[in-house]
Amino acid sequence: MKLHYQKAGEGDTLVIIHGLFGSADNWRSMAKYFSKTHQVISVDLRNHGRSPHSQEQDFTLMAEDIHQLCSDLSLSRITLLGHSLGGKVAMQFAMLYPNLVDKLIIVDIAMRQYFSQHTPLMDAMMALDLRQYSSRNEADEALSSAISDTAMRQFLLMNLIVEEGQLAWRINLHGLKINYPNLMASVCEDVQITVPSLFIYGGLSDYVTEADRVSLSETFSQAEFVCIENASHWVQAERPQEFKRVVEGFLQR
Repeated sequence: MKLHYQKAGEGDTLVIIHGLFGSADNWRSMAKYFSKTHQVISVDLRNHGRSPHSQEQDFTLMAEDIHQLCSDLSLSRITLLGHSLGGKVAMQFAMLYPNLVDKLIIVDIAMRQYFSQHTPLMDAMMALDLRQYSSRNEADEALSSAISDTAMRQFLLMNLIVEEGQLAWRINLHGLKINYPNLMASVCEDVQITVPSLFIYGGLSDYVTEADRVSLSETFSQAEFVCIENASHWVQAERPQEFKRVVEGFLQR
C-alpha cells in the first residue's frame, strides 16, 4: 500500500510513525524541529490520516507498507521513530528489514500483547450520527457523555473532516475495530535484533514496566532506556523539550 507522508529537511532520513488514532499531522512540530538536521518523513499508517483504507491490518502489513515507501523514495538506510502503535510497527520493521535500519527510537510501548482499552472509544465514535452536527464543537459536546476525558476527545476529533459540507471521520473506524486484536498483538518474539535502540517511556505511564524493560533488553541487544519523569503515555506532547533533547542526543551519536 502506498502511504501518505509528509517530508521536510535534508540529510540522513528519520521516519516518524504515529500511534493509534493519530496521523503525521500530530508530529508536525517535532518533524519541523528534527528537519534542521535530518530529512524527516512522517507517515500516515493505513486506515489513518490521508492513507488508503483497508479491511486488513496487522504489524507485518504495516511494516511492509513502510518498506514500500522506502523503495518508492529510494531510501537505503533510515532511523525509525515510533510512538505506541507506531513503535510496534517500527520494531516489526527492524525485525523484517534489519539492513535498512540505522537506529530505532521507540516511545512508550513494549513488545508484549496489550489488552483492550480502545474499543469503547471506537464504539462511541462510530455511534455518533455526524449528520446531526455542523462543527467539531458540537461533535465534542455529543461525545462528552461517552468520553469524559477532554484531551482524549480533542485528540480523537482531529480525525474529523468535512466532505461535501458534511462532517465525516477520515480514519477508518470499521477497519480498525475489526483488526483491533491484531493491533494489540505482540511483536518480535523469539528473535534477536542488534540495531541500536532507544526506548523512551513516561514515568507516569504503565505501558513500559520493569518486566518489559527486561524482555526488551533480551531481544534488543543494544537497547538503551530513558525515563521522562512527570510524563504519561503522550511523552512527546507533555514534555516536548526534554523529548527533543533525548532524541537529539541519540541521533547525534
